[in-house]
Amino acid sequence: MWNQVYNPFGNTVLSTIAAAIPVVTLLVLIASGKVKAHIAAIIAVILTNLIAIFVFTMPANMSIRASLLGVVAGFFPIGWIVLNVIFLYQLTVATGQFELLKRAVGGVTEDRRLQLLLIAFSFGAFFEGASGFGTPVAVTGAVLIGLGFSPLAASGLSLIANTAPVAYGALGTPIQGLSSVTGLDPYILGAMVGRQLPVFSLIVPFWVVWAFAGWKGMKEVWPAILVTGVSFAVPQFVISNFINPWIVDIGASLISMGCLILFLRVWQPKQLWLSPALRGNDESMATMTPAKPLDKTPLTQGQLWSALLPWIIVCIVMLIWGSGEFKTWANKIFVWNYQVPELHQMINKVPPVAAKPTPEGAVFGFTYLSFTGTGMLIAAIIAGFLAGFSPAKMIAEYGRTIRLCAISLITISAMLAIGTLTRLSGIDATLGLAFAATGILYPFFGTLLGWLGVALTGSDTASNILFGNLQKITSEQLGLSSVLMAAANSSGGVMGKMIDAQSIVVASTATNWYGHEGSILRFVFKHSIALACLVGLYVMLQAYVYPFTLMVLK
Repeated sequence: MWNQVYNPFGNTVLSTIAAAIPVVTLLVLIASGKVKAHIAAIIAVILTNLIAIFVFTMPANMSIRASLLGVVAGFFPIGWIVLNVIFLYQLTVATGQFELLKRAVGGVTEDRRLQLLLIAFSFGAFFEGASGFGTPVAVTGAVLIGLGFSPLAASGLSLIANTAPVAYGALGTPIQGLSSVTGLDPYILGAMVGRQLPVFSLIVPFWVVWAFAGWKGMKEVWPAILVTGVSFAVPQFVISNFINPWIVDIGASLISMGCLILFLRVWQPKQLWLSPALRGNDESMATMTPAKPLDKTPLTQGQLWSALLPWIIVCIVMLIWGSGEFKTWANKIFVWNYQVPELHQMINKVPPVAAKPTPEGAVFGFTYLSFTGTGMLIAAIIAGFLAGFSPAKMIAEYGRTIRLCAISLITISAMLAIGTLTRLSGIDATLGLAFAATGILYPFFGTLLGWLGVALTGSDTASNILFGNLQKITSEQLGLSSVLMAAANSSGGVMGKMIDAQSIVVASTATNWYGHEGSILRFVFKHSIALACLVGLYVMLQAYVYPFTLMVLK
């Protein structure tokens, strides 16, 4: 039995610096832009092991086993979700169903402001919920460019719009990651995030149109913006609190798109906004190349159903897979719980982190049928067969998907290895004790910690894995709700998504505006900071001010 050590140097400052080295190294390497994320993550895993073993006195066999447990847990269930979501996306591209979907969405209205609401916000939220990891910005940026938007407008506004849905992206992957490192129930975490982000789901649509068309342009279409925001925010709250955190974005986005399309049948702005550029000076207008015109031929009923069919199947399967009844049944039959030898129940959390020595569990639960990714794979296979794919063609496409996702899967697994090791070694506990020094302002700065994590790692999932347990420990030290602050890490993190290097590169690529990443960053940076601070202030209200405190789950 090994007891965690939180002050190995007998000096709080030195011990905190040592504990911060792995995470700071990871973030600096990624922020430099000179080291690819997966290489940076692997370097950080090695460094974390060295710090855990030689500074925090963790036995080497425990350190290595903890890292391997994190690697496996990174793939199952998190990487498994990503792999199978991208597989479905690849199938729809190969069959032409995705092109039909673009035509269906892009042909609803000519007003640029309303196109932004439908495509950048609602349509993007659907892809965030279905796949995440850069797909929404890539898709919406490409669609907006196809509709004639300027490169800066298409890229920058896609990034700003892709915020409120991020915490539930890729079928709830960030919530799953947060739960895996904190030990908190993912349903409770998802519900708590669902009591923070709906406010910003109302704000962000107004913000996006204001950033594009200015105050006057925004006021002219406020009814449509309100419909978009309310029809997303209300389902976001209801689904996250009363159903599950896996299908929040899919359900809310579909409802939002449907409500906006129906509303536009009975309401249109008095004057159409046809300018494709940002208000004021839009430097990208001079660099625009003629875009391929979007085919505006109305879709037949058959084509429309063909475009929607794969995503309808996803919704049905995910409703089944997300239900507690199905998971209970599946986990009774299709499960393998592996207690890691020489690690499970062999490490004690000790005071002041725990009231008394408390053994840490180290169990890999291979609930292979109830994994969300398994449901996604089944949905993809059904959609593939209905689209006419043979088993051989689907296997070949799956192989291509594995090659496409390989680097992302390595990165996710390495990130979770760091998170698992820092949790079991007590490294994050040392950082959490240091963060507790911010005292009464911690709800604000803890939220910004999530923002910083996403801004530098490019992933709400990665930020939750790195900082989730730190948030839990620090909040417990300060007498705050651990559920509140763990959720705040994810909610604050979404506002950092628009300024991370990975997203900006995806945006510039999708809009064919290579080499202008700095311009995109300068445009979105102020929006990112402002929105992150608003989330921090809202979390402060939930922490201290009645009646907001009633919203906090136990």
